[in-house]
Formats: sequence, C-alpha cells, structure tokens
Amino acid sequence: MNLIDYLIFGTYFVTVLTIGAYFYFKNKTREDYFVGGRQISWEHIGFSLVATDVGGGFSIGLGGLGFLMGLSGSWLLFSGLVGAWMVAILIIPRIKKLDEKHRFLTYPDFLLHRYSAKVAITASVISGLGYLGFTGAQILAGAKLAAGTVFSDITLMNPIHMSLFLMAGVILLYTVLGGLKAVIYTDTVQWFILLSGLFLFGIPFTFFKLGGWSGAVSDLSFEYFSQGWSVLTAKLPASFFQLTHISPVKWINWFVTIVPVWFVAMTLYQRIYASRNTKNAQKAFFLAGLLEYPLMAFLGVFLGMAARIFFPETEAEMGLPMVLAKVLPVGIRGIVVAAYFSAIMSTADSCLIASSGNWVNDVLERYILRNQSDKSLMHWSQFITLIIGVIAVWIAASFNTVLEIILHAYAFMVSGLVVPTLGAYFWKKSDSTAAFLSMFSGGGLTLFLIFTNLSLPMNLDPSIFGIGFSVLIFFPVSWIRYERQVKHG
Repeated sequence: MNLIDYLIFGTYFVTVLTIGAYFYFKNKTREDYFVGGRQISWEHIGFSLVATDVGGGFSIGLGGLGFLMGLSGSWLLFSGLVGAWMVAILIIPRIKKLDEKHRFLTYPDFLLHRYSAKVAITASVISGLGYLGFTGAQILAGAKLAAGTVFSDITLMNPIHMSLFLMAGVILLYTVLGGLKAVIYTDTVQWFILLSGLFLFGIPFTFFKLGGWSGAVSDLSFEYFSQGWSVLTAKLPASFFQLTHISPVKWINWFVTIVPVWFVAMTLYQRIYASRNTKNAQKAFFLAGLLEYPLMAFLGVFLGMAARIFFPETEAEMGLPMVLAKVLPVGIRGIVVAAYFSAIMSTADSCLIASSGNWVNDVLERYILRNQSDKSLMHWSQFITLIIGVIAVWIAASFNTVLEIILHAYAFMVSGLVVPTLGAYFWKKSDSTAAFLSMFSGGGLTLFLIFTNLSLPMNLDPSIFGIGFSVLIFFPVSWIRYERQVKHG
C-alpha cells in the first residue's frame, strides 16, 4: 500500500473510533447500551442488520467461495435473504408485541418469559459460546485482510498471526467503548462505504486491470472493462458462471445451518428491540434481505473469481485481500480496504456486545450481580467484553478459514436453540423441561460430531443431525408432560 492509502486508512479508523467514543459517553442506562434506547429508525436498523450479518467474515468468505466455485457461491447469502424475510413475517409481530410490554433486553429474556429461568440460562450459555465463535471468525477475517493488504509489503515471520493480534486490539478497543447506538450508526456509514467502494471502485477497477489497463486514470474506458469481462469468461471454467455449480448437499447444509440462525441470533433480537415499533422492525429486515442478496452476494463472488485469475496459487480466502492490495490504484485502495476493515469491526462489535449481554444480563445479573446500578452493570459489560475478546483471539488462531468458524458456530447455536424457540412461538404445548433437554441434546450432539470428525451420511452438516435429535426430544417430552398436566388438572 502507498502512503496515501495508509493516510486514508488511518483517518477512517480514527473517525470510526471517535464515533464509538462519542456514543460511549452518551450511554446512560442498560437500555441505551444494549438496545439503543428503543428509538432507532428502520433504515439504520436495516443497514446495521446486513453489516452485522455479512460483515467482514462473510465478505472474505464470499471471496473465497467465488475463488473456488464461482457464481454458485452467492447461494450462501441467498439463505440470508430467506432468513430475514421469514423473521419479518413470522416472528417480529409476535416478539415485538411482547417486547413492548415486558421491555426485553436479550433473546433469552423471551425464553424466560415463555419457559423458565433454567431454559433461559441454558440458552444464554449456548448463545454466548456461539458468539465467541462468530467473534473469532471476524478477527480471523480481519487478520487475513491485514496480512494481504496493510502488511503485504512488510516481511513478517507470520503475517496472519501478527495481523490477528493487531486486529483484535483495534476491535476490542472499539467494542469496549461503544454500545448498540454506536454500533448501529457506524454500521450505516460503514455499509455505505463498503458498498460504494466495491460497486464504484472495486469491481470496475478490477475489470479494467483484467482488460489490460496500465494504471493511468486518463486511459480509463469501457473498452478495458469489456475486455476484462472477456478475460474472466475465457480463463475461468464455464461452470463458474452457472448458479447450478453446487451440490444439493452443500446447498442444504448452508440453508439448514444459516436460515435458522435468524430465529435465535442475539444480535438480531437486539435490533428488533431497538426498533420503534413492529412495522419499522419488519421494514428493516426486508431491507437487510435485499442488501444481502443479490447485491452483496454477487459483488463478493465476482471479486473472488477475479482473484483466481490474478493469484491462482494463493489460498482461496486470501485472494480477495490480495486483489484489493495489488490491483486497485493508489487512494482507491485505501478507501476499499478501510471499508472492509470497518465491516469486520461492525460485526465483531455486534457479536461481542451480544455475548456480553448474554453473560451479564442473563447470567451474572440474575445470579451474582444483583441490585447493581446501571452504571456498574455497564462497567461489568465492558470487562466481560474484554474477556470474551481475548478468548475469541485464541479461537481465531485455532482455525484456518473464516467460513469454517462461522459455520461451526452457527451449527452449534442452531441445533441447540431453534427447535425450542420455534416451539415457544408456535406450539402451545411447548414445555420448559422439554426445551431444556432438547437444547442439551441438539447442541451436544452437534458439538460431538464436529469435534470427532465422524463421517456423516452424504456429507450432511452435523447441525442437521443435532436439529433432528432436538426434535425427537422436544416434541414427545412436551406432549407427554402436557397430557400429564391436563390429566392431573
């Protein structure tokens, strides 16, 4: 990167951190910190939703999928559109009505209302651990981006690990300072910059370079863009331009792993609670779905496909960062790289706040930190956030790919939480004991299958078996206990 790029990059980071510090001093209560005072507009909520869900992890992961399989990699974010719209139609009218009455702060608050404290704390632990995985994925995404861009011209013994620790420091600093207001408002800025950076600069300049453009701005023309597209289609396999270049099993695994997360993700519940009313929350989720697919989905995979031509020997998820570092012109490079870093920060920030909310509001406050002031609980939240961040760094250092961490964390959360959560919304016979047992059985089986690396039929994702086991526990136990209660009056 050029000195101009570093200046743009540094200025952008200082600006984002300043916004985070500003809102830190504006926060007065836990409602400010965790749910933004419940008065945030739907536009900001929508942009924050997609920034949090896609962020840097899926952005880098999408580039890797484009590198490996072409346009079919975009199906990963189609699952995000489906999940967002299903929640808008099926869940938000129910949960927002309860929230307006009971003033929820977290996702387990809903389970406490519907089931019991035992179920709520179990969900808190599962959610809190799951968000450790998400945070680790974002830190690893930032490390890969830094190693391929900021430190690409600097000789380091282990650029990934060096970048990992530096990224963790920046993310933790921003997260400890900011609450949900800071997250949402900076997410809006970051998402606009990321989209404009990719759409206006990233994609065009990548295609210009593919077409033989030498680098002089005065020579820019549509001819270079057209030639770039011709090079892309000529050098990549024809299957890379087909949406059917994906196995049914992989498609099923993505949908079963990702779509249900929208029903149990703490970060999404916080944004529903932060919305002013039901209609605003629904509009935010509809907007987020459209921004994920097709817009972000195809931008990400196209850059990954181009990376395969420029750097065919590199590791798949390093291709996109290398395109940003080596292909984009001076100045533009700094803007786009800063935008990617900000996306990573926005998601990591949200994940850390979600996890600290689980541990502080749903565990520590109920059982240890009783009768504490709002200010004291905010300080505890910051301390717990720091601890979670340190553990997330260790998780990031233990995995090789961003998507690997994300999908493992998703699988764990989904298999433990989705069945009792849907039961709480749609089945009156749902029972607390059944919910508790299904959480342990579903999440436990999925973890066992993930870490034992057992060969599964048809290469199906472990979460499919975990969800199936959770269903087998939840519905029969709920039915038996309901009938027993009816019988004994």
